[in-house]
Amino acid sequence: MAIKILCVDDEAPIDMLMKQYFRRKIRSGEYEFLFARNGLEALAILYNNPDIEIILSDINMPEMDGLTLLAKVNEMRNPALRVIMVSAYGDMQNIRQAMNNGAFDFATKPIDMDDLAVTIEKAIEQIHFVHESQKEHTQLESLKKDLTTARDIQQYILPQVFPPFPEDTGLLDIYASMVAAKDIGGDFYDFFRIDADRIALVIADVCGKGIPAALFMAVSRTIIRSKGTQCDNAAECITETNRLLAAYSVDCMFVTAFYAIYNIKTGQLNYCNAGHNPPYLIKADGKTEELPMPTDVIVGAFDEIKYEECTMQMDHGDTLVMFTDGVPEAMNPDLEEFGTDRLCNILSGMADKCCKEIIETIKASIDNFAAGAEQSDDITMLVLKRK
Repeated sequence: MAIKILCVDDEAPIDMLMKQYFRRKIRSGEYEFLFARNGLEALAILYNNPDIEIILSDINMPEMDGLTLLAKVNEMRNPALRVIMVSAYGDMQNIRQAMNNGAFDFATKPIDMDDLAVTIEKAIEQIHFVHESQKEHTQLESLKKDLTTARDIQQYILPQVFPPFPEDTGLLDIYASMVAAKDIGGDFYDFFRIDADRIALVIADVCGKGIPAALFMAVSRTIIRSKGTQCDNAAECITETNRLLAAYSVDCMFVTAFYAIYNIKTGQLNYCNAGHNPPYLIKADGKTEELPMPTDVIVGAFDEIKYEECTMQMDHGDTLVMFTDGVPEAMNPDLEEFGTDRLCNILSGMADKCCKEIIETIKASIDNFAAGAEQSDDITMLVLKRK
């Protein structure tokens, strides 16, 4: 599109001078000139042509001079609009005032057209830069809006209703929380009923952060939930999930996962830990122990992996605390990590607490420890208690 240039001068010959000198750029559609005899006419033209981007204005004019016009233009707050002032060589005081008031550049009469052409080209370069900046700002605002929507969707797909199984509230307690480090996260938790006696529990951490991790998280959660309703044991579910994720993984993305099947009536927990942080078991008497470190590899990185299943008995009053690495790796301003020792000390006094109290206590302890330091990783927890 042509750059629109408004030439404001009470001397009519300036029209012909501009049209003659810039005739090639006018013919090629690069420049389009409009003309006004004073500041008042200029303002009317600007009102009807808001896409004007360069004003070439004389300072000394009747009815409204160039300095007043410049002040009116400044009130428009158009960051792309550039004003070039023109006056006699001896009128340096007014020229200096115009520059102090925000004029882009100036030219003296008689106008050196070659020099003016260079000045206009410089103004156009800055105008293009402003337009690109505005475009990028618009794109960033759009992306921010999309991220907000994606965050809401991500929170929506994670279970949010507690207690999740009202018919079994006398037998178990479940609570979970996910706090993303960015607008959207790569951690997720889930739980769902397999049959009348068994429920599935999963907590996982996708490598990376941001949009790619969030998309991989959604795919991983969908596959695990789908296979969890089809497979009879935890190892089979993770084996099948790995087969699918490894086949379609992009940029070597993977996920660590702890997947368990809990029998509501017997308290038996069959689980598979694929490279994830080992959960803690709080015994009814207050003793806290860490489950064995995982021997199975991460999910989605390698084909044809067969995962192993472990079995554990949860007694009445026992609580299983599952979490992602954002919990022990939370940092304070001195770059010190929260650590598993602090976590274990907190858990050792929470045997009689409900799952929500346990999670809220851990979150408060992390916030206090971090002392305002920026959260570097998603913080996700899932807690199950056998009543």
